[in-house]
Amino acid sequence: MQIFESSRRTQSRVEVDEAFVGGPKEGSRGRGAEGKTAVLVAVEGESGKKLGRVRFRCVASIDRKIVESFIVDYVEPGALVVTDGLSVYDHLQALGIVHRPHVVSTAGKEALQELDHVHLIISLLKRWLGGTHQGGVTPSRLQAYLNEFSFRFNRRLSQHRGKLFHRIVQQAVTTRPPTVKSLYVPKPQDVGGT
Repeated sequence: MQIFESSRRTQSRVEVDEAFVGGPKEGSRGRGAEGKTAVLVAVEGESGKKLGRVRFRCVASIDRKIVESFIVDYVEPGALVVTDGLSVYDHLQALGIVHRPHVVSTAGKEALQELDHVHLIISLLKRWLGGTHQGGVTPSRLQAYLNEFSFRFNRRLSQHRGKLFHRIVQQAVTTRPPTVKSLYVPKPQDVGGT
């Protein structure tokens, strides 16, 4: 369920990357990390300019079908999508997306600059989860926290505070509350926390 995300899609330049969210664990980092939740991240904006809207989605794995579904949901055909060199992004042209991959391991500083917005958002998200929530976010509840972060971030410059209040009340009225049992009984994947 995506409570706070708008269904509006973007028509500009969008940086897309994946992140792995979870507490410190032994073993591999990044894409090889075990016990972490994979999250797809999209950020609007031209390099060197203000960041636009952000979108997040928790996913079971980073594969072509899941990535294409995420991009189709949030990016208009004809938009420029900037990604790293991961092969799951190779078929975006078939969706009507202009794709510009940057292989970070070989392109170095230039590739990092092309993906600076999405990397900044991932960093801010992890800092927010670690600072505000002290790392106590479980995988089954992570999408709700991602929705909250994107809701707050996307409205950070809003000049219409009344509209912001209206949207929060609207979400409160239309969203069913979780049961008490679902709040207190941990799911198997939640043991150990995020």
